[in-house]
Amino acid sequence: MTSQPTLAGDIQAAVERLDAALATRVPCAAVRDLIGTDDLEAAYAVQQGLVQRRLTGGATVVGRKIGATSKAVQDQLGVDQPDFGYLLDDMDVSYGALPVGDGGRPISMRTLVQPRVEAEVAFVLGADIAPDTEGEITLERVRAAVDVALPALEIVDSRITGWDIGFTDTVADNASSGLYVVGRDGLPLSQVEPRDVEMSLTINDEVRSTGNGAACLGDPLEALRWLAVQAFRFGDPLRAGHLVLSGALGPFVPFAPGDRVTASISGFAPLTVQFEE
Repeated sequence: MTSQPTLAGDIQAAVERLDAALATRVPCAAVRDLIGTDDLEAAYAVQQGLVQRRLTGGATVVGRKIGATSKAVQDQLGVDQPDFGYLLDDMDVSYGALPVGDGGRPISMRTLVQPRVEAEVAFVLGADIAPDTEGEITLERVRAAVDVALPALEIVDSRITGWDIGFTDTVADNASSGLYVVGRDGLPLSQVEPRDVEMSLTINDEVRSTGNGAACLGDPLEALRWLAVQAFRFGDPLRAGHLVLSGALGPFVPFAPGDRVTASISGFAPLTVQFEE
């Protein structure tokens, strides 16, 4: 079904609904009743409204995240295409990336509503990404812009009751973002090939998710290229210094307070965090 043209009032109402859920940690109804099921411009307008509120509150944009890049996660969410959202500095909980008692501390769950966790490859950009003289953003151009790759855990979350989301719902909800953790030791692409990595995610030493780089749109660098195209199209291109979470390498999984989560991604040191009781 094609959605009807969305009024500014509907976009604002969707922003208010999601913002209230974030503030109270009480899930809300989906917003597709307000913005339709296929109006991506409206969905990203809601996302922008939510992000602007957080920027007004003192947060800073530090990069982007790509969502729904793997078939496994698309099946879990009931969507058939990737999306993107913003990373803010107050979402960064990388202080928990060392075992507790060894320089790290438990990650607080006080801002989360109904979280899940997934393992990813992240990129730090050493250069802006814009089209070449032919108007294209090629994989070679993207590869050249990457400074280092890092292991990452994304704590995805939904403000919508029971994760009952369609594509416009997750886009509006900042691509179902929550928190993120990145490792401390990055590798240049001369030392790691993202599409070839293998991933295993354990919770309390039990394997809960597996996957590989090829599961992420065929190559995490291809996911980054896709994002660069979309970001340029939306008038907010990727910049040097940005951190980009390229998308899950396997299914996301639920976890509970007190759980210890480890992502093992070949080529990188294991990334372990623990959540507060």
